[in-house]
Amino acid sequence: MEGYRGSHPVRVGNAAGDQKQLDIYGSVLDAIRLYACGGFELDRDTAKEVTQVADHVCEIWRRPDSGIWEDRDQEHHFTHSKGMAWVALDCASQLADAGTIPRGHRDWQAEAEAVRRFVDERCWDEERQTFIRAPDLPEVDGSLLALGIFGFEDAASERMETTRRTVRRELGGDGPLLRRFPRRDGGDEGAFLACSFWEAGLLARAGRLDEAAALMDEVVGLANDVGLYSEEIDPESGDFLGNFPQGLTHLALVNAATACARAEKGSE
Repeated sequence: MEGYRGSHPVRVGNAAGDQKQLDIYGSVLDAIRLYACGGFELDRDTAKEVTQVADHVCEIWRRPDSGIWEDRDQEHHFTHSKGMAWVALDCASQLADAGTIPRGHRDWQAEAEAVRRFVDERCWDEERQTFIRAPDLPEVDGSLLALGIFGFEDAASERMETTRRTVRRELGGDGPLLRRFPRRDGGDEGAFLACSFWEAGLLARAGRLDEAAALMDEVVGLANDVGLYSEEIDPESGDFLGNFPQGLTHLALVNAATACARAEKGSE
């Protein structure tokens, strides 16, 4: 089959169904932390399951995975995955300290510190002053911006800012768009819209509201006539590419808008 507008290869199913993606645990436990911070309680069974998840992260975070971008070639020790494993363990520690969940069989805070050492020692390029995609992949990756959004790295730190600038320089262009990773084997894909919203959210969390708002205005203007976004966009034509509508893009939009609103409120 030719595929929609010549988009091929046409696949049945999704290879991610058989992949390991370690970042998901950080997203889940961060959502649970936010839920608890909102004054809501977990029932006993759910609290036990959260404890089991945190113990499981202690067991698996040292393994390579396919990463957030569902790499089909081989598994790596992706920096983003390690950072999100740290988020999972840090959130679990906070929930246990608050009495929301029981403590597990593993020392979550000690494991979180081990994750941080791994990233600091193997996923930071001292010469270029940037986090890198993985120890064996020295390029940058749009998902590195999430390190400052989820709190692994202070959004306003010098390391996070030099990483953001490197991502913008190597994966961006003249406009607001960012690719998620460097072009491969001469191939090409569109800019990944979530990455632009991540950058805006990162800028807002770093207190750089004017820059965040300006970037938001540009990216928000790329929506279609009913305010929806695709997964990717062609930087030259503006045509939507990939999945449509894409949940990750809209989630990144909401998070960036929330960060901007909070930054604006804090500056009043």
